[in-house]
Amino acid sequence: MTESDAPAAPLAARLRPDALSGMAGQQHLLGLGRPLAGMIERGRVHSMILWGPPGTGKTTLAGILAAASGQRLVALSAVMAGVKDVRAAVEQARLDRESGLGTILFIDEVHRFNKAQQDAFLPFVEDGTLTFIGATTENPSFEVRSALLSRARVFRLRSLTPEDLAVVLERGRRQLEAEAGPLAIAPAAAEQLLAAADGDARRLLNLLELAADLAPSEGGARRVDAEVLAEVTAGDLRRFDKGGDVFYDQISALHKAVRGSSPDGALYWLLRMLDGGADPLYVARRIVRMASEDIGNADPRALGLALEAYNVQERLGSPEGELALAQAVAYLALAPKSNAVYSAYNALLATIRGGGSMEVPVHLRNAPTKLLKEMGHGAEYHYAHDWPDAYVPGESYLPQELADQRFYAPVDRGLEQRLAQKLQWLRQQDEASTWQRWAADSGGKNKD
Repeated sequence: MTESDAPAAPLAARLRPDALSGMAGQQHLLGLGRPLAGMIERGRVHSMILWGPPGTGKTTLAGILAAASGQRLVALSAVMAGVKDVRAAVEQARLDRESGLGTILFIDEVHRFNKAQQDAFLPFVEDGTLTFIGATTENPSFEVRSALLSRARVFRLRSLTPEDLAVVLERGRRQLEAEAGPLAIAPAAAEQLLAAADGDARRLLNLLELAADLAPSEGGARRVDAEVLAEVTAGDLRRFDKGGDVFYDQISALHKAVRGSSPDGALYWLLRMLDGGADPLYVARRIVRMASEDIGNADPRALGLALEAYNVQERLGSPEGELALAQAVAYLALAPKSNAVYSAYNALLATIRGGGSMEVPVHLRNAPTKLLKEMGHGAEYHYAHDWPDAYVPGESYLPQELADQRFYAPVDRGLEQRLAQKLQWLRQQDEASTWQRWAADSGGKNKD
């Protein structure tokens, strides 16, 4: 009996398939004519990174690839292993190579290895001493060294579908039945199990095993029903990877739903994040950002409402604060949209960073001393309140190099319609003032 067959091992380990026929899901990689299926069929494995959510078969797939290619599988967990363990694996691979046996070094959670640890086996991947297979739930573009990434092909695994999980559930039920007698699962309980698994086969089997242990016996047969499942899944959270790809994907989905004027979509992603354990105050800060970036002056009330929601969350906590966040998100989604301020902000920031230190025009400079007044600081400045409509036509408030450029362009939505009208009127005043000055300078010639 192997370790994985031992009764003490979790059901997910006891049920781990050792052949491609036992894999659930991932048909985009393992179906007929697909890349990994071809490797297994030919028995030739190249270095790779398996990237995907928990419980999608990364470890299982590494074992199947090793068996298909006739190589030794050396498995390390980046959580526990260090450079010493990697060196020991490399030394074993050298010995295996001398005897004609290939070695696959499988590193689970490879994203947890630092630069030195990844560098420890990189040369041996390059010279063919071993084949590297890494498993990660994080985006390898950010977490794996580019030198290693360039030598390994990345395959992305997907969360298992309910249909995939149903197959795994039935296999698990049969396994438990073979080990401890009849086991029935009520249809409603099966649906609850599939939903609670959230695309994760390991999670599904762990929940099933726990439910089977708690299931009452009816006529000599155990029965998993909705009541048992409620006890097993109490307080359970949907998958939410704080700080990882899932985190940023859901934040992105929330922001895009608000921008796309979908209150249902925005509320869905907000509640997915809160239900999954996201920090409500972090989410509240992002909502404030959305109010400025995507609504802006089209509806300035949006920013105030977002800030109030943040304050409610900070002062009252859950659940009052979360309801306030939902109120703000729904309002932002339906508010008129404008990114005019955000666009002007970015354009001006790029201009400032790329244009050097432009001087403040003399007429705008402060003149607190006699010397500075004698130098002309502020001499040509016109006090706006002394002019009709509190506006000085033709006055420029930008550095001289940018005097003719325009950055803020209000959109034709919400309050910015009014702002656009005001800005158009101001520019008409500027143009009239410019024409008048030109006419005066030219002695009244060519006024037509």
